[in-house]
Amino acid sequence: FDGDADRVFLVDDQAQPLSGSITTAILAKGILERHPGETVVHNLICSKVVPEVVREMGGTPVRTRVGHSFIKQVMAETGAIFGGEHSAHYYFRDNFRADSGLIASMVVLEQLSRADEPLSELRRPFDRYVDSGEINTRVDDPAAVIERVAGAYRGAQQDRLDGLTVDLGDWWFNLRPSNTEPLLRLNLEAGDAAGCEAHTAEVLALVRGE
Repeated sequence: FDGDADRVFLVDDQAQPLSGSITTAILAKGILERHPGETVVHNLICSKVVPEVVREMGGTPVRTRVGHSFIKQVMAETGAIFGGEHSAHYYFRDNFRADSGLIASMVVLEQLSRADEPLSELRRPFDRYVDSGEINTRVDDPAAVIERVAGAYRGAQQDRLDGLTVDLGDWWFNLRPSNTEPLLRLNLEAGDAAGCEAHTAEVLALVRGE
């Protein structure tokens, strides 16, 4: 837990950490088992595994901007039962849409108890992709760099919900500016480690103007 326990980070029995996205997917599965057909909110840097699991469980995934206020607002608007962020904040409708690491940990422990297997096994169906982690790059003009990157991927599916998100099918990335510093934050996901590494280098070269 972090200092005020509104976040929780999981480490499995093999000493391997779980990303916030994998934890969000595990939580969504557990909640939708008890409450089928509900809406689950996730921010746009979460892994694709999150909306995939929500749909597999018969729920409705809703994608939001990054940040507490956006998650809570969309949960209120949609009546979502649960919301998750890649940063390990997990929000619950029955907790006044506030985030709670304690509630999240109880839901995961319930999943472990019912599955009767270690976390290293429980996580396997959710380990579908490889992500870059958040990579920060200092730039002089974040808006101009975003437009340059967008132009380089003009033929791909793009949206501007929060910065620039580009989806190329077997890999995708989000590039968004910091609110407080001249930084661009890159999050990228691909189907395997080699693809993730290669595509991350490709996008960073565009960001840096190399």
